[in-house]
Amino acid sequence: MGQTIRVSPQFLSADEAVALLRPQDSVGLGLGPANPHGLLAAMSRRTDWENLIVAGALVLGLFDVFQHPGVHYRSGFFGPAERWYVALGADVQLVPAGFRQFAPILARLCPRVMMVQASEADERGMVNLSLHHGATFDELVAAGRDPERLLIVETSPHFPRTSALPDYTNEISLSEIDVVVKGDAVPVELPNEEPRPEDLEIARFALEFIGDQATLQTGIGSIPSRVVGQLETRPGGSYGIHSEMFTDALWKLHLAGKVSNRHKGEFPGVSVTTFALGSQPMYEWLHDNPLVVFAPVFLVNDPAVIGNNESFVSVNGAIAVDLFGQIVADSVEGRQISGVGGHEDFVAGAELATDDVSLICLRSTVEVNGSTQSRILATLPTGSVVATPRHHTGVVITEYGAADLRGRTVRERAVALATIAHPSYREELMRYAEQIGR
Repeated sequence: MGQTIRVSPQFLSADEAVALLRPQDSVGLGLGPANPHGLLAAMSRRTDWENLIVAGALVLGLFDVFQHPGVHYRSGFFGPAERWYVALGADVQLVPAGFRQFAPILARLCPRVMMVQASEADERGMVNLSLHHGATFDELVAAGRDPERLLIVETSPHFPRTSALPDYTNEISLSEIDVVVKGDAVPVELPNEEPRPEDLEIARFALEFIGDQATLQTGIGSIPSRVVGQLETRPGGSYGIHSEMFTDALWKLHLAGKVSNRHKGEFPGVSVTTFALGSQPMYEWLHDNPLVVFAPVFLVNDPAVIGNNESFVSVNGAIAVDLFGQIVADSVEGRQISGVGGHEDFVAGAELATDDVSLICLRSTVEVNGSTQSRILATLPTGSVVATPRHHTGVVITEYGAADLRGRTVRERAVALATIAHPSYREELMRYAEQIGR
């Protein structure tokens, strides 16, 4: 296979571009904001699929193509859409992998067609991958250069042009693209989850581990957002940002003047991320903003790179934690809820230096079918899948306190975790904890 010599791409409508796909074919997509919604809608209007394999993650919308009996969706991360498709009986299968593993998995699959959402081309003839760098850049370029493959880029004037690290461009030349579809898609906004009183208590305990000049990573959800929100108003600051996902909470921390990125250790002077998901005002702020740079996930989520940051604090959630410190973060009794993403990477990266810490934050109980259940468990139920093993777990926080597991024995860890459980379950958990390690 040689390199394609191309002066300019074809400019087609979404339906014309999708007509280039075969009834038996393979398509590769990026995660979340990289999904080209106009193309997915056009794929949904076709009904002749016989064996179409789609590889992607976290589709941010509902598209009929995924319910077609001839379409098989291989997802690296589930969201509400994937869970909905599964409930309807669609063939949606999880490919277990952390975000860093997406690139080699995609390369092995080598989809004939790669699709992506981008900003409009600028005067230099470059499209910008906007809100997502992630794990697909190399495969996008490879597809564009291979005459046997196809690179289709959907552009939109509503997607911001974002900045990148000098050695890791997030732009692709029109000369390397087979087909451009000029669309009008608007970035999906992530609704803000209303905090509960427990979340504010959890944030209060978490703040004790975050000092001035800390470098921060936060996951998705109400609790990490509440933690960062408290930093907006607390005295001090000069924080750094090195986070897989850039959120509204991190944007507002910038607006509050609390982010300097002067004391990070890795990539000083800029906030580093690999994708962004939040509100329209945040997307507008990111446009041509050199303060935030997007980089490939193999760099952003590398535990060694993470650990090189000074006073690094990782703030993530969990579904459940057992008394050994094993973290369930992406499934419930075998039913897929989300995915590993960068969970283990950031928890592991935050244990590599004495001034770093990983905070796993979760409410002590959850309502399931009208019944209250503890999220601190003696043992994990049958079918549970561990997202992050016990030896990486640093500090676990509920509204009842913080259990610092670092350097503790198996029994000491179990007692510490039982202590922060809901009072209704604490006594029973303590009996289990005192037997562990004997």
